[in-house]
Amino acid sequence: MARDTTDQTPITSVADLEDYLAGGNKPRDKFRIGTEHEKFVFFAADNSPVPYEGEASISALLNGMQEKTGWEPIIDAGNIIGLAEPHGQGAISLEPGGQFELSGAPLETLHETCRESNQHLATLREVAEPLGIRFLGIGGSPKWHFDETPRMPKSRYDIMTRYMPKVGTQGLDMMYRTCTIQVNLDFSSEIDMRRKMQVSLKLQPLATALFASSPFSDGKPNGLQSWRGDIWRDTDNQRSGVLPFIFKPDFGFADYVEWALDVPMYFVVREDRYHDCTHVTFRQFMNGALKGELADWQPNMGDWTNHLSTLFPDVRLKRFLEMRGADGGPWRRICALPAFWVGLLYDDTALDAAEDLTRDWTFDEVVSLRNAVPAQGLSADWRGQSLMSVARSVVDISRAGLKARNRLNGEGVDESHFLAPLDEVLAKKASLAEELLSLYHGRWNESVEPIFSEYQY
Repeated sequence: MARDTTDQTPITSVADLEDYLAGGNKPRDKFRIGTEHEKFVFFAADNSPVPYEGEASISALLNGMQEKTGWEPIIDAGNIIGLAEPHGQGAISLEPGGQFELSGAPLETLHETCRESNQHLATLREVAEPLGIRFLGIGGSPKWHFDETPRMPKSRYDIMTRYMPKVGTQGLDMMYRTCTIQVNLDFSSEIDMRRKMQVSLKLQPLATALFASSPFSDGKPNGLQSWRGDIWRDTDNQRSGVLPFIFKPDFGFADYVEWALDVPMYFVVREDRYHDCTHVTFRQFMNGALKGELADWQPNMGDWTNHLSTLFPDVRLKRFLEMRGADGGPWRRICALPAFWVGLLYDDTALDAAEDLTRDWTFDEVVSLRNAVPAQGLSADWRGQSLMSVARSVVDISRAGLKARNRLNGEGVDESHFLAPLDEVLAKKASLAEELLSLYHGRWNESVEPIFSEYQY
């Protein structure tokens, strides 16, 4: 997230919080696609991590991108920590370990999404080339130990870094050593939100398996296909994972609000200063828990918006739905991940088919699958068959949805061709993680170093 929200509108009741989420309802012709992707930043000379400060650094990249794009710098305690497009059409931000993220503009088609990503990468390469810097698209840091991973000077990350070891064993690895590709998608009503949330939450383990690309850590295989997926199993289970109440047939905005109210906060921002609030829940905050600690202790809508951004379920609800299950990956997957979900959720017939396929999937089954996928990937068992079989059916549904959307580029090609990386996974019967492991044990001579040259953007 590039910039935390400031909105002084007072919160008068829990209903205000529900109304905020319902404010995301929009007509179908206003549906958009917002794609986010993160990448590791390294020096080409020795594949070492890039620090925040210095002539060749993360801050130099941000300053160079600001000059190239004209986007507004985002400053935190005097440090540049991101860029924002002046009209709200995208942002660049930093993850805690220096992972460089583009939060894309809300766009109408996947063709535009892919052009946006390619333009961003091209501009970034122009800035990075003179600095000897490159970018790696993969789900987990393959080489650098935690202690050698840089730390970004971002106030919310300082609070999270102190808090994570209190609530899980892998939170710091999540923050500093993983990358993802995510897509944000719209809904038209509470019912539409419910259907999309339920289908996509059930299918997130499948997305993890299809996009698995983090089989290495600390310079060697870690026994997993998605190390990132495994990390999320014990990061902070109060605010992450598969949420059981979403499986309710009448799940709605009020249910999500009630859950979010009882999740510990990270912070509030007052006069550009971050205050650690990890000792209270948002409900306690609304009941006056910070009175006496802060002069301006009454909660406002900016606080609520920021709190929602610190919740990490596999599908996150804001005024849109955020798909969070996939590892980062090579540039073609930046287009494939949104294509997968747009095909499933933005066409009525496809959504009906996906809903029919997953209708009787239970909470316990989905959690069990989520637990199995990081190690087993598409070989994980699903009701006596491999997950690969389910993957074929789901990708076919997505393809049909994209074809039905019939959004053509200048050459008359629809959006379904963006699924090609997933078609390759299904044809080879192997995830990218399995391909990487094969290279490691073969041509790479049990070294992770070649990944930096062969899978860089």
